[in-house]
Amino acid sequence: MRREELGDLIAFLGVADARSFTGAAAQLGTSQSALSHAVRRLEDRLGVRLLTRTTRNVAPTAAGEQLAATLRPAFSSIQSELDTVASMGGRPAGTLRVTSSLDIAETLLLPAAARIMAEHPGIEIEIAIDQRLVDIVAGRFDAGVRLGEEVEKDMIAIPISPDIRMAVAATPDYFRQHGQPATPHNLTRHACINLRLPTRGGLYAWEFEQDGRALNVRVSGQFTCNDPRVVLAAARAGLGLTCLPEDYLREDIEAGRLVRVLEDWCPPFPGYHLYYPSRRQMPPALRLFVEALRYRKP
Repeated sequence: MRREELGDLIAFLGVADARSFTGAAAQLGTSQSALSHAVRRLEDRLGVRLLTRTTRNVAPTAAGEQLAATLRPAFSSIQSELDTVASMGGRPAGTLRVTSSLDIAETLLLPAAARIMAEHPGIEIEIAIDQRLVDIVAGRFDAGVRLGEEVEKDMIAIPISPDIRMAVAATPDYFRQHGQPATPHNLTRHACINLRLPTRGGLYAWEFEQDGRALNVRVSGQFTCNDPRVVLAAARAGLGLTCLPEDYLREDIEAGRLVRVLEDWCPPFPGYHLYYPSRRQMPPALRLFVEALRYRKP
């Protein structure tokens, strides 16, 4: 294969994944016109249209999807081998791309990335913030971070945090006016602050369990938001009860700004995991990241 042909394949895959010539050009460090010429050369050579172009969107055709699905693992494997070869001189090198939600990126990923990059100048790390569940293969990420129950079964998943518990709480003044719910069933009579899930778009159904019996409650109230930090602020403002991971609420509960209820209905569940596709050879940068983040019980 000639160098120009390989470059055309890289250009096509970049546009197919970004669904944009502009976005692909920024990622690949080239111009939109160069990408357009490369894709047209490839289409002419293959005799088939690979991309459907409109004024607002670029999408792979059926043939384009098939070619992209073939190229992704092939290029990923090549990059992995190049990183491995580069590290044989005793200096781990390569670029690591990880997708994560904002809070975990700030509290866990950034400190680990800072240590790794300080110790290994040949490693570059990119963290992409996205509250949605991302297809890390299609997005050409090396790894992702999500709650254990959200990770696909065909991925390798490494725990990077302890188990998590949810916490239900409201202000003392709210409970003085409306009383405290004795069971989750009582929540239907209370003002509750809804969280719209960025991963699925629907409202979070509050999840409870006691004596092995699970119970999901669809709550209602006047306020809804898709960001947990704003939901917490709404609870502090007295707009009703909130249900969030207890780490979000611990400081407010300890300070007395919020009062926790239904604690015996909130058992722990698997915490955050770093996940990645199974590979014959793990890139050195990913191996270091896994070891830096791996949760070890005290």
